[in-house]
Amino acid sequence: MSEVTIVALFREAVMQVLMLAAPVLIIGAVVGLILSIFQATTSIQDQTLTFVPKIIAIFLTLALFFPWMMQTLREYTISLFSMISTLS
Repeated sequence: MSEVTIVALFREAVMQVLMLAAPVLIIGAVVGLILSIFQATTSIQDQTLTFVPKIIAIFLTLALFFPWMMQTLREYTISLFSMISTLS
C-alpha cells in the first residue's frame, strides 16, 4: 500500500466524519446562539435554559438525519471493504 493510498483513505475518512457530524454541530451551535442572545436580552442566567433545548434539538436532529447518516456510513464501509481486495 503506497503513501498516496493511505493519505487518500485518511482524507476520505476525515471527510466522512465531518459530513456526519456537521448537522448535529450546526444545529447545536445555532440553538445555543439563539438561546444565548435570549439570555442576554432578558438577563436570565439559568443553566438549564440552555441545556434542555439544545439536548432536545440535538436529539431531533439525530432522529431526522439518522437514515441519511446510516446510508452514508454504510456506503463508505462497503467502499472500504471493496478496496481491501484491490490493495495488496
